[in-house]
Amino acid sequence: MMTIKQLSVFLENKSGRLNEILDILGKADIRIIAATVADTSEYGILRLITSDTARAYEELKSHSVSAQQNDVVALTCRSMADVLATQLRSFAQEGLSIEYMYCFSIRERAFMILRTSDSAQIEKVVSKYGLSIITEKEFLQL
Repeated sequence: MMTIKQLSVFLENKSGRLNEILDILGKADIRIIAATVADTSEYGILRLITSDTARAYEELKSHSVSAQQNDVVALTCRSMADVLATQLRSFAQEGLSIEYMYCFSIRERAFMILRTSDSAQIEKVVSKYGLSIITEKEFLQL
């Protein structure tokens, strides 16, 4: 499988709620590898890649936090804008839209976490365009 597990946590738009979520995970000794927050006027969505997604999910549920696990793809490439654009262009050329993406870099290496409109087609795009997927095991070693 070319996907990794991500947590999506629904946050009420109130001061301190993000801290509460991170405190829960911190007390469970969960390491945050990547995170992003998107918001609307009513709520936010915290998306996380963690050191132990299943355990993080259970911890949040035990604290009555609304969360779900999703499959996403993690690509890696050089951290130059034109290289990132080329990677993403591969999906557009195959008619796959990017539902969301977040990215971070470590030195010259970029890591893009993304979800597409058709996860079944990801393997085809990766193979056809020679994209570099990072596995969940590799991701957890960052």
